[in-house]
Amino acid sequence: KIKFWNEGGASFSGNVGIGTDNPTYKLSVLGNIRSNEVVVETGWADYVFDEKYKLPLLTDVEKFIQQHKHLPNIPTAAEIEKNGLFLGDTQKRMMEKIEELTLYMIEADKRIQKLEQMIMEKK
Repeated sequence: KIKFWNEGGASFSGNVGIGTDNPTYKLSVLGNIRSNEVVVETGWADYVFDEKYKLPLLTDVEKFIQQHKHLPNIPTAAEIEKNGLFLGDTQKRMMEKIEELTLYMIEADKRIQKLEQMIMEKK
């Protein structure tokens, strides 16, 4: 069902396809899309900074990577090739990793400062 307005607007119910006769999403495009900006509304990863969040040990992350060949909570290349990349979910997961890395760096910096202080005290 399509509704048009005199002002130039339109409303579609159901799925809309561009370059496809069988749209499976509200908007399915078979081809490239060019845009100035895309707004994705989804949850965010600030839960990483919550006191209750258990930051994974780097040794556990290393073991996971060695075993699975990708980061924890990040889809594999095969999964992306099969299912596509869901922008909102992927952006949230990437921010989770950035926030975790920031916490690791803060902790590493604290250890470095402590070691530097110990060295200075021994001089």
